[in-house]
Amino acid sequence: MATQVHPARGMRDFLPVEKRRRERVLRVIRDAYEDHGFEEIETPVVEDAERLHAGLGGDNEKLAFAVMRRGLSIDDLRAAESPLALADLGLRFDLTVPLARFIASNRAALPPVFRAIQIAPVWRAERPQRGRFRQFVQCDIDIAGEPGIAAELELLAATADALTRLGIPDAFIRINDRRVLASALEHAGVAEELREGALITVDKLDKIGREGVAEELRGRGIDGARLLATLDAIEAGEPLDGFDASVLDGVRELLDANVGIRLDFDPTLVRGMGYYTGPIFEIAHPDLPYSIGGGGRYDGMVGRFLGQQLPAVGISLGFERLVDLVALPDDGAREAVALLVDKAVAPAAALAIKRDLVAAGQTVRMQRRTKNVTGLLEQLAASGATHFAFVRPGDSAATLEVKPIG
Repeated sequence: MATQVHPARGMRDFLPVEKRRRERVLRVIRDAYEDHGFEEIETPVVEDAERLHAGLGGDNEKLAFAVMRRGLSIDDLRAAESPLALADLGLRFDLTVPLARFIASNRAALPPVFRAIQIAPVWRAERPQRGRFRQFVQCDIDIAGEPGIAAELELLAATADALTRLGIPDAFIRINDRRVLASALEHAGVAEELREGALITVDKLDKIGREGVAEELRGRGIDGARLLATLDAIEAGEPLDGFDASVLDGVRELLDANVGIRLDFDPTLVRGMGYYTGPIFEIAHPDLPYSIGGGGRYDGMVGRFLGQQLPAVGISLGFERLVDLVALPDDGAREAVALLVDKAVAPAAALAIKRDLVAAGQTVRMQRRTKNVTGLLEQLAASGATHFAFVRPGDSAATLEVKPIG
């Protein structure tokens, strides 16, 4: 009996029909981004371990796959303070850290305001579960060099356009600002050294509810009821003594703009990445309990690599979660013809017919004819073939009778 051989946990194989569907969805996203003036770049799948663990990636740094140094000895292994000390490289856990490094490396060749597309796989040592994989595709757009909110508006408009083209009209974007959160924590009397932990807890509202958040905040030595009341008042637009309402100006400007998608202000939105410095976004859908994308402004990151400050903001579509929502109409793809070759036909003769058809613009595959033609055609149709033709001795591309399958 054959042994079952599966991919590594949290990673997947894709059959040709699945791969074609994924590429078609990616093509729609890429076209939308390019139409909005973004340009695609490519970065290596590995980065220096020191860069990946520079404190920029939040909890995702803990999920990074490390690549051990080559040529390690037994003594090296025994002397290592930690497994990470044995690594000099790591697989990227997102596309933002590589982008910051890319901009710093290529700044002289880039325009003052650079609009980047990155569509590529990333890797995290997640616990595999529904909607979470250890290898997955992200679709990022970023703008570097523009400090004003015009950059956020461009990103949101391009994202809205991509979602519209994909036929996902019910998606909406929750927005907040890290400065709003900082002011709320200050107003609620949260000590500075407790604020990072407080945000980690507030970020769990969707998972553990208000009571759970309040209890966990109490465990951290924070008046959870006061903090939640502050956030409620901010959301309701109620005046708060001592609260700097000017931090809401950027949020209001975003909400007042028509970017082609519904925007909802959510002062409890945190986003887990520690590098965000201003507006933050999360793309949601009413049928899903999890987000399908997100992003925000990260003005301090590029400067750490470049040696001078450069403002930047980005947003990412979570492709693996998004693709299941998409049902694109037929895009008018060209015919794919399956040649069912009789065993009496010489391989070179069959190949000559195939080459002629390909030269004429057809998509062609060759398949030896079997006794069960019906079953064979069903398999070919499932794999994307639309037409077929029998190839017999003496046939040429001009004499074939091409018929639709089904």
